Amino acid sequence: QVQLVESGGGLVQPGGSLRLSCAASGRTFSRLAMAWFRQAPGKEREFVAAINWSGGRTLYEDSVKGRFTISRDNAKNTMYLQMNSLKPEDTAVYYCAARIDYSGIPVESGYDYWGQGTQVTVSS
Repeated sequence: QVQLVESGGGLVQPGGSLRLSCAASGRTFSRLAMAWFRQAPGKEREFVAAINWSGGRTLYEDSVKGRFTISRDNAKNTMYLQMNSLKPEDTAVYYCAARIDYSGIPVESGYDYWGQGTQVTVSS
């Protein structure tokens, strides 16, 4: 069993930055591929970014490429999402997810564990 806890959400103005964290426990973190998903009001949950075991391979949804950076610190059992140049359309609840596999994938059903989510609101 894996427990995931997100933090770092909040209210930010357009063009601003936030860094989300996802702390994991319960299983060897370095053997989990990780990802971020988000769900905006009235919309389905969508893929944002994924990272493999070692952090050497990342994957991004097109609308966040060049603005968001996913990373992980296996010594701290923590994954991050640095979000820059935020836009109102980035407003959503952001979820971290884990799968017992080497590579992260952009498919929600491929993940075994989920956090509770953290709210990100981009507004002036």
